[in-house]
Amino acid sequence: MNDKTTHFGFQTVNEAEKAGMVHGVFTNVASKYDVMNDAMSLGIHRIWKDAMMDWLAPRAGQKLLDVAGGTGDISFRFLKRAGQAHATVCDMTESMLVEGSQRSEAVQQADSLNWVVGDAMALPFKDNTFDVYTISFGIRNVTRIPDALKEAHRVLRPGGRLMVLEFSQIPNDMMQKAYDLYSFNVIPKLGKLIADDAESYQYLVESIRKFPDQDTFVNMIGEAGFANVKYRNLSMGIAALHSGWKV
Repeated sequence: MNDKTTHFGFQTVNEAEKAGMVHGVFTNVASKYDVMNDAMSLGIHRIWKDAMMDWLAPRAGQKLLDVAGGTGDISFRFLKRAGQAHATVCDMTESMLVEGSQRSEAVQQADSLNWVVGDAMALPFKDNTFDVYTISFGIRNVTRIPDALKEAHRVLRPGGRLMVLEFSQIPNDMMQKAYDLYSFNVIPKLGKLIADDAESYQYLVESIRKFPDQDTFVNMIGEAGFANVKYRNLSMGIAALHSGWKV
């Protein structure tokens, strides 16, 4: 019996329950997920994802594993930049993968894409399989983040690269307070309006506040075995990119 606890937003829950609760959130919002991303961030998430690709610099022949890859946004961008490459979209929520596989980009790039249901903490892939591991706005939802980072290290080839895009902390207190006001007052209302689901978006806002700050997360990535770990703030730290290498 696992009696360890973790957080689900601001709630304390049993570790064994969190994955199912997160699964429920993303099952509920799958059909409106992409529309909500645009509404919540005023489209800025697209700029952040492009910044991720700029730093990642995809190359032909690389194999990408995009964990918590949802509807395929990162994989589509990666394949477009890399040319001849391959991407595996892995997510524990099948309805998100189904939604992504029906997008026009997925049809066009079908030969270069796999869609796999899987858990970030126990990936269904062999050691040393991928050149690049990405996870975008997903790692804060993982029950045990260190386990997910160790799994990322395991499935990457030596010389492989980890890149994480996640909401983070603004280093200016006044600006963080203003952003909190927006997040807690506007985003759940948008969730209700667009996805008819305020509760899921209340959780997503809370989960951002529970995620470690930039420097703490650098240390966590290093503890999982990655080298040359660095980060870049996006939009003054509303989001951040973290990069590390398996050597």
